[in-house]
Amino acid sequence: MSSSDCSPTSGEPGPDPSVDFVPPILLNKAYRAPSLFQPENLLREARRQKHLSDLAVPRVCVLDPDGDIVRHLATSGEGTRHLGWACYHTDMWVTGPQGLELGVVGLAVGAPFAVLVAEQLFASGAELIISVSSAGQIEPVADPPYFVLINKALRDEGTSLHYQPPATWSWLPGHLEQALALALQDSPESVLIGASWTTDAPYRETESAISAAIKEDIVCVEMEAAALYAYAAAQSRDIVCLAHITNTMALTEDDFEKGEANGAHAALAIAEAIANAWTVMIDQ
Repeated sequence: MSSSDCSPTSGEPGPDPSVDFVPPILLNKAYRAPSLFQPENLLREARRQKHLSDLAVPRVCVLDPDGDIVRHLATSGEGTRHLGWACYHTDMWVTGPQGLELGVVGLAVGAPFAVLVAEQLFASGAELIISVSSAGQIEPVADPPYFVLINKALRDEGTSLHYQPPATWSWLPGHLEQALALALQDSPESVLIGASWTTDAPYRETESAISAAIKEDIVCVEMEAAALYAYAAAQSRDIVCLAHITNTMALTEDDFEKGEANGAHAALAIAEAIANAWTVMIDQ
């Protein structure tokens, strides 16, 4: 065992200052080089194995990490299953009026899974992805539940480092922010704009980490936005991340309440407002 594999036996663990060590996640990235493993090829094999037709998904798709939207669509009859979605891990439900259909994929929790599904969605015909992630409150800017349009996300996760060089923030694509901010002013649901902290380890939200986030004017913590925005920047994709602030990290009772239909109606209303604004902007 090398000295770089050892941790102190007492006190706070930390790097050995005598060892010149670079974490593997920062090595051998070649950001501009194409990947040999492509989502189109995976989807081709999934369609072959599952005997699926090559059907495009809706132009606008929604990531629903908690699965509350897809469960509502499945049980209420307001959605239909997409028969060509070839992801090995998820199903897609389609809802909305003709001309503004939304394809909704549930349970893509965490940065790696969210980006895996996002890559497959764009390879399947999507042009805009809207992520609606349940999030914890950092700064009490309102009483939960409420929504935040994430304009930047702290990169405290690993997936973004495979798409963009190390940096503090990932950003909402600049050409989307102003148009969406105006559109959401007329949304049936109140939507604030602010920064989030994206973490890979939700049970490591320590007091010191939260204090540091507050100093950066971060309003919430979630698990996907930084990676999705880094991927969007690397591949010139349109992705919008919303945080549904539902909890104070269970520090009080009666936490994690989303409202009617577990927040499905509200989330879909905001997604439709974003989709309409994006469609007008893109089709002009």
